[in-house]
Amino acid sequence: MHLLYIEASPRGPRSVSSAVTTAFLQAYRQACPELTVDTLNVWEENLPDFDQEAIGAKYKGISKEPMNPAEAAVWEKIRELAARIRRADRIVLGVPMWNFAYPYKLKQLIDLVCQRNMLFTYDGTEYGPLLKTPRAFVVYARGGTYAEDSPTPASRFDHQKGYIDFWLKFIGVQEVQRLVVEGTTWPEKEKREESIARGLEEARKLAADF
Repeated sequence: MHLLYIEASPRGPRSVSSAVTTAFLQAYRQACPELTVDTLNVWEENLPDFDQEAIGAKYKGISKEPMNPAEAAVWEKIRELAARIRRADRIVLGVPMWNFAYPYKLKQLIDLVCQRNMLFTYDGTEYGPLLKTPRAFVVYARGGTYAEDSPTPASRFDHQKGYIDFWLKFIGVQEVQRLVVEGTTWPEKEKREESIARGLEEARKLAADF
């Protein structure tokens, strides 16, 4: 079993999303001793910019035109990153909420790898997935709370979970399991720690069936 862990927080040991995904992975290793893990930390990967060379390579790839050396180099890096996603039997993501959405480095990774004929197909009319990954598990960590009867209802303020769930299904993940951990920056220390502890416990439980 080969698992890709995409880490989207730059906070290291202070990150709740990383702590909860780590608890999940530790429990999953016990349930699946033959597990191998490829960690893709979007802050440490030195992701190329999706700039003029990358966009030029994208469209030359579609039209089958020759690429210049700079385009070919960035396209090879993009192919390597996409291959890591294709190789995974399982995908795990730890995603903190930033400005009611997700970190820009995670979007940078998605913009790089989500290419036609790498992770999806397009025939001019319809899109189709290229992956057949059975499951992904995503930890969504939020500083606040997003109940519909709160000042920040999810229907208006949550632009984190919907997009990441959509992207995983779009590229071909058949089942997306998710765990939302809220209140990670509540001023009341006891409430904050209780919420995080519940997230850690739930992550360990969910690992048994992943």
